[in-house]
Amino acid sequence: MSQYYNPHRRSNLFDPKSAQPFRLSRSKIDLFIECPRCFYLDRRLGVGRPPGFPFSLNSAVDYLLKKEFDAHRAKQKAHPYMKAYGIDAVPFKHEKMDEWRDALRRGVTYHDKQTNFILTGAVDDIWINPKQELIVVDYKATSKDGEVNLDAAWQDGYKRQMEVYQWLLRKNDFKVNDTGYFVYLNGKTDTEAFDGKLEFDVKLLPYTGNDDWIGNTVKSVRKCLDREKIPDAGNDCDYCKYRDAVNHVN
Repeated sequence: MSQYYNPHRRSNLFDPKSAQPFRLSRSKIDLFIECPRCFYLDRRLGVGRPPGFPFSLNSAVDYLLKKEFDAHRAKQKAHPYMKAYGIDAVPFKHEKMDEWRDALRRGVTYHDKQTNFILTGAVDDIWINPKQELIVVDYKATSKDGEVNLDAAWQDGYKRQMEVYQWLLRKNDFKVNDTGYFVYLNGKTDTEAFDGKLEFDVKLLPYTGNDDWIGNTVKSVRKCLDREKIPDAGNDCDYCKYRDAVNHVN
């Protein structure tokens, strides 16, 4: 990883004096919530956290799920998962769907004039119900004993993720249902044989979002980036704890 990782970049940095809109992704909003110091070092000073290793298996699951739902999107038919859970909807068919799902093409975007941020987020999927309300859908994959749920504290990030997508679509003048769904795949470990394939239990977990926090958070992000002093670390930031420990021994 160190062969490719550049700890200090000069591109896509926030300049308080610039009149150009600044791109701010959903994941960077979450980074700000987790640790304002790490966020500031990344977006203002160009020193990002070391990247994690890619989860190739999760990417494969995402790709296959999108391919499967796209087949039903083309026919405007409900997927069997939706029927099994009594969800009266079909995959949403829209000319921008590929763009909205592609992070490299920025996903769903909204220019907030007050902060001059272009806020972005790439969705996994969107469904639509008979009331013409959009339903935000996110794919998750794991392998754990017991039933999957959304009860862990670290899954609060999943919930914020969905709320940002709902907010972005509303800012693009779409009617969005408060309830979205996590299509959660749990890899089975109790099968008799592997036989070169991994089997999953699939659950659709509903989540009723509340995006009231986003507007004020975006304003706080702007205030953070405008300041000249590096902000304090988040309460439980392991990266900052590590840096502070290194500085202490030095």
